[in-house]
Amino acid sequence: MRKILMILMFTPLLTSAQTGDKNFIDQNYIEVAGKSELQITPDLIYIKVLINEKDNKNKTSLSDKEGAMISKLKDIGIDINKDLLIKDISSNFKYYWLSKNEILLSKEYQVIVRDGKTASRIFIELENIGISNVSIDKLDHSSIEKYRKEVKIEAIKAAKEKAEALSNAIGQKVGRAIFIQELENNYQNGTPGSSNRILIRGASSLYGSRAPEPEIDFEKIILEYSIICRFELK
Repeated sequence: MRKILMILMFTPLLTSAQTGDKNFIDQNYIEVAGKSELQITPDLIYIKVLINEKDNKNKTSLSDKEGAMISKLKDIGIDINKDLLIKDISSNFKYYWLSKNEILLSKEYQVIVRDGKTASRIFIELENIGISNVSIDKLDHSSIEKYRKEVKIEAIKAAKEKAEALSNAIGQKVGRAIFIQELENNYQNGTPGSSNRILIRGASSLYGSRAPEPEIDFEKIILEYSIICRFELK
């Protein structure tokens, strides 16, 4: 009975000692932050098109307007099966109960294009057939994940170069990395998903339909990452 009690008393002491050894860092180190930035031109432009019977001055049915839109998009070169999606269909029942006349329908579509010139053609051509509720929904890039990895790699390389430069200045060298932390990424201007940075070039913004077709430019998506690194200091 005495032997069992002695073992139970010593067990907590052994556990504490082992835990302390694992958490103790007995070495000199240098901590630096590396930063990298990359600007990329969006190649995925999501355009929102809303057709609403309430705004229909020519009394054209929703299905007729939809057919005209699809025909025009095909003429522009849009792959209807791949790059045209129906996002929402709704009925304005509130208006129906007030007027006691008819239910007004609306449809929201998403068109995906890959350059500003095609986007500008969609705006102009849909306006010509009476569809004016067209806007940029979001911007993105088809290889965004690849570019994110590249920027992070460049950031950690920059951290190591900085650590080497600082340690050499005091006659020491850096060893292996003992700690790496990725800081929260920072997007600027053309953040994927945002569309508040759109520039329209061309005289049509001043002279209307008499001018040549304008070209829509989008500010570049800016990927920026910072990495915190600790290196052994020898």
